[in-house]
Amino acid sequence: MSNPKKKADSPWNRLVNGLFKENPTFVLMLGMCPTLAVTTSAMNGLGMGLATTAVLMMSNLIISLLRKVIPNRVRIPAFIVIIATFVTVVQFLMEAYLPDINAALGIYIPLIVVNCIILGRAEAYAYSNPPIPSFFDGLGMGLGFSFALTCIGAVRELLGAGKIFDTMVLPKSYVPINIFVLAPGAFFVLAALTALQNYIRIRLKKAGKADKAAKIQSGCNEDCMNCKEEGCSKRFYDTKKDAKTDAKTDAKAKPEAEKKEEKKGGEEK
Repeated sequence: MSNPKKKADSPWNRLVNGLFKENPTFVLMLGMCPTLAVTTSAMNGLGMGLATTAVLMMSNLIISLLRKVIPNRVRIPAFIVIIATFVTVVQFLMEAYLPDINAALGIYIPLIVVNCIILGRAEAYAYSNPPIPSFFDGLGMGLGFSFALTCIGAVRELLGAGKIFDTMVLPKSYVPINIFVLAPGAFFVLAALTALQNYIRIRLKKAGKADKAAKIQSGCNEDCMNCKEEGCSKRFYDTKKDAKTDAKTDAKAKPEAEKKEEKKGGEEK
């Protein structure tokens, strides 16, 4: 009988998870600062995404290899030191071989150190899983991030300059919509692409293709108005553990309540 945990941790599943099910940008809404700041063109988005992918893969691998050595109390500083090392290596390589992209991305390359995607995967996955699945988890998350940034950058560049990857696509008569290469344009494009993803997912569900719809997630996939703390809170709390604690509390409270009732009945008699 196959182990479902091993199946979930296979390289292919880790790749699919990062690209679709838990896409850092369109689903988890992480790393919004570089997402909104550097995606003025498809090339900038791709460059930022691939730089983050390289750091994610290597930091996940090293953190997983050292997970039994790093003390729990100092794990976050240890993660930052490991991530900062790989960010420095990536920055030096970009300065040497891709100076134009390095200049365009500017301060956002060093800021990969504190990118919540990298710290989040180190804490949530690499620190408690074997090296190979952790490596592919970083690769999947990085490719998902690269895909999202490239899509946003391509749409902004197309509408704001009529180009994609610096190649003229629209006719010369096209009047560029300058707002799309400015900061507000990033919000508009991100919202539109997320809404499109939601629309596709809802249409698939209505068409009876729930299995395909499950591969296209968005956020926590819960109804916030009727959530009753069953959505976001379940990511941070062990509900099974809470249920056991509640059961123990009820078991202790029951005899006390029965004693009070007996005492009250005796006083009434």
